[in-house]
Amino acid sequence: MERSYAKITVTPKGERALRSGHPWVFDAEVTDVAGAPENGGIADVFTQKGRWLGAGFYNANSKIRVRLFSRNANDRFDESFWRRALRYAVDYRRAVLSEEDFRCCRLIFGESDRFPGLTVDRFENILVTETLSLGIERIKDMLFPALVGILREYGAEISAVYERNESALREKEGMQRGSGFFFGVGNGHTEICENGIFYDVDYISGQKTGFFLDQKFNRRAIRQIARGRRVLDCFTHTGAFGLNAAAGGAAHVTSVDVSADALAQARRNAERNGLSGRIDFVCADVFDLLTVMAAKGGKSDYDFIILDPPAFTKSGATVKSAFRGYKEINLKAMKLLPRGGYLATCSCSHFMTDELFREMLRQAASDAAVELRQVEARQQGPDHPILWNVPETDYLKFYIFQVV
Repeated sequence: MERSYAKITVTPKGERALRSGHPWVFDAEVTDVAGAPENGGIADVFTQKGRWLGAGFYNANSKIRVRLFSRNANDRFDESFWRRALRYAVDYRRAVLSEEDFRCCRLIFGESDRFPGLTVDRFENILVTETLSLGIERIKDMLFPALVGILREYGAEISAVYERNESALREKEGMQRGSGFFFGVGNGHTEICENGIFYDVDYISGQKTGFFLDQKFNRRAIRQIARGRRVLDCFTHTGAFGLNAAAGGAAHVTSVDVSADALAQARRNAERNGLSGRIDFVCADVFDLLTVMAAKGGKSDYDFIILDPPAFTKSGATVKSAFRGYKEINLKAMKLLPRGGYLATCSCSHFMTDELFREMLRQAASDAAVELRQVEARQQGPDHPILWNVPETDYLKFYIFQVV
């Protein structure tokens, strides 16, 4: 098939990365550009010897010069191609999730679904999107209605699609930041049910797309251990881990967050689920709170501590500082727990690799003079699929330990 796309030639290093399965071509890996590629348009990528490696979205404004989405030279990039890709992503979720979990899940996870830079979360009848690549931006007017139509075929009526395009990464791609309804209207709030717990999701002003769906099954996993225990839920945000602990039969839960607005929503979620009497909410900086608790000496009254902090690092340059931050909170938690107590701890930063995270935990346990008995090692849910050849898709580490 004759192809009319611009031709991008890459270095041997770029070739090795693409042949290993990674979908990105960085600016320093481009040796030649033949033709006149449009930013956000499609370009073919070739080796120094002229062998075709794939096709992707080109953008001269971005350090990621090309984002591959096809490695099949026979692909025709028309509407049918993208509809097939959308259906493939939706069918995957329907295969790996229960009907209930499919109602609130990540439908599109960027490169993992061959949609570079695109996130789509479903909250019942609301879709919330984030578009971080110019190529996807240029075809979203076709993609989003097509996705809504596919969901309708499966009995899901979507009433609105809301765009959360506030990230500074858009400016690096040559796009403006902003947010608003792609279609439909709403008041910015919708109710979802996850693990049998109801939440009010603020999809206009809440963090990210409004709710952290990647921890769904990890929240479910702590219920059994929480039964009958006194739980300290740190970095609770809108209360999800604490609510699951209370629903699992915890004797009492203390949920802590530095954001008064997030805690107000957490309280509303507790009231909605009839759990207000089992949870108290503390507005405090978790680092300061754990420091004060540790300074008192001895063990705390809590026998299950949950640490679900925000990402302490979003680049390789700050990993050492993040390592210290993770170690500080984990060390103090380990010191506060009695022998036989439990710790659930996690990191949502790709740059804090699993190897680094485990080393941090080893050091913290050594300094706390405790041993850790691993109960479970978990990751993000299957609706956030990990491609082994794309390390950036593997970001969430979640461990449950008993302190022995």
